[in-house]
Amino acid sequence: MTIMTDVQVPFVGSNPDLSKLFLSSPASDTHVVSDEEISEPEQEPALLPSASLSERRKLQWEFKGLTIWLELEEFDNDLTRAISDLSTRHNSPFIPKSHTTAIYGMEHLTVEDAKAKLRSVREIIPQWPMFSRPTGVTQDIAQVGRPGQVCSIAWSELTLATNEHHEAALDALYRLFYGKAFTRDRPWKPHNSIAYDNPEDNTLSLLDTVLYASQNPTLLHNERRVEAISLWDTNGKMEDWKCLERVSFW
Repeated sequence: MTIMTDVQVPFVGSNPDLSKLFLSSPASDTHVVSDEEISEPEQEPALLPSASLSERRKLQWEFKGLTIWLELEEFDNDLTRAISDLSTRHNSPFIPKSHTTAIYGMEHLTVEDAKAKLRSVREIIPQWPMFSRPTGVTQDIAQVGRPGQVCSIAWSELTLATNEHHEAALDALYRLFYGKAFTRDRPWKPHNSIAYDNPEDNTLSLLDTVLYASQNPTLLHNERRVEAISLWDTNGKMEDWKCLERVSFW
């Protein structure tokens, strides 16, 4: 099943409710996938033989600027393994590092200025607030020009929740990099992507992503500290991205 619109997997107690997968978009009514459509969830599809990274599809979107990522705490490398497993399974573009984007595409700073600012981040944010366990799994296709969308890609994510502490930390980060006069989307919509693909040849599967998350319970059940904040050069295509600086929080 290939999904072309937003997908949110809700929870019952501490577990994802696989009997109700909500599919919605501004132009369509809510769709509920029935239990019959999710048979034998305990049986995980076998991974395809691993193709080398050079043989996997490349993400075609041209990105821009300097970008700030939050690097979340991992449990037995669960986020990194999810990225690797889903890329292997779908022969899809490989995300170079698990991340939650804080600021994307800065073009007003030199690399050296941005690195210097990042090195001072702990003076204003000693520790980024902890993230609660994800609110669900979302799959969508972004199209540049839509509200809040700055690129055209397909992706699967662990959807995170913001709160007043995250909003205050993000404001402080923007002030550090932009000065007092800045604008940003509110509220923040943090997420940790686990798969990317091109919109025109997307092979990401909703069912596969949900089953993978349900069979790797730390992905959905654990709170996560922010281990580090990093500065990336995101000019060009994804394989061109480079980490320029990293500051650990603990």
